[in-house]
Amino acid sequence: MTTPNIINANTINGLTQVAVLTTTLTSIVTNATSSGKAQRINAIYVSNVSGSVSATVTIAILRSAVTYRLAYQMSVPAGSSLDLISKTIYLNEGDALQISASTNSYLEAVVSYEEIS
Repeated sequence: MTTPNIINANTINGLTQVAVLTTTLTSIVTNATSSGKAQRINAIYVSNVSGSVSATVTIAILRSAVTYRLAYQMSVPAGSSLDLISKTIYLNEGDALQISASTNSYLEAVVSYEEIS
C-alpha cells in the first residue's frame, strides 16, 4: 500500500510518545513499511531534568538505512526545555524518528503526532 493522500484521509488519530533518552540513537516514532499511513509530527519537546548539568540532544529521521539529522548535539541547559521543531514534518512509510542524548537519563522527550490513513 502507498502513503495516503492526506486531503482525502479516512482516519486521523492523535498520539503522543514519551521517552527517557539514552546515548543510543533510538526510534521514538516509527511508520512501518507498507503501513498505508502518514505520520505528521507536530511537536518535539525535550526537557533536561538534571538540576545542574547541561546535556545535548540529537534528533534524526531514519530513511532507507540513512540517518538525516534535524538537530545535532543541540544544547539543553539544566532545568530547561526546548521546543525542537517550528513546523510540522511527515514520516513516510518505512521512516523512523530517532532521538538520543549526550548523557543517559538527563533528557526526556515528548513527541506529539497524528497518524493519518
